[in-house]
Amino acid sequence: MLEKSIQGNKNTTQGQTLKLVKMGMLIAVSIALVYLIHFPIFPAVPFLEYDPADIPILIGTFAFGPIAGLVLTVTTSVIQGLTVSAASGVYGIIMHIIATSALVLVAGVIYHKQQTRKSAIIGLLCGVIAMALVMTGANLIITPMFMGVDVDTVWNLMPFIIGFNLVKAGINGAVTFLLYKRISSFLHN
Repeated sequence: MLEKSIQGNKNTTQGQTLKLVKMGMLIAVSIALVYLIHFPIFPAVPFLEYDPADIPILIGTFAFGPIAGLVLTVTTSVIQGLTVSAASGVYGIIMHIIATSALVLVAGVIYHKQQTRKSAIIGLLCGVIAMALVMTGANLIITPMFMGVDVDTVWNLMPFIIGFNLVKAGINGAVTFLLYKRISSFLHN
């Protein structure tokens, strides 16, 4: 009996370690993607750059759950903000955490209630909308504080900000949907 309990604890520890290693790999891929791929979507606002960093985070969220998605989000945002995106500083870290957290929490919670293709699509669509809505408020509150501009300036850019968040999250959600089933067997083994 004691031997079975020890073996069970050993398997649990190994499983948790393997999960952390896989999450670390997803963080590394996310940071590498930001380093390699980033470009403005709208020429009028070149500081709003698309990057595919959320794809590995969404894949990790679908594989390991919404709490793991939050851990991936915060860890990736901080490392990215201190390395490949250091120019955006604390502002960039905060905004990335807020945007991606909205996306992964909504998509992850919906997907984990029923893990089907349909719930993945619904979760991703709802996550895209949640990200755009949350970032509307975040930009109106946080951007003036960090960028030294007034709320009216941010409000005038709001069509671009909303469009940017919809396009970025939409692309990342679509790519996640196409890749997840191909990658999930590796993440779950």
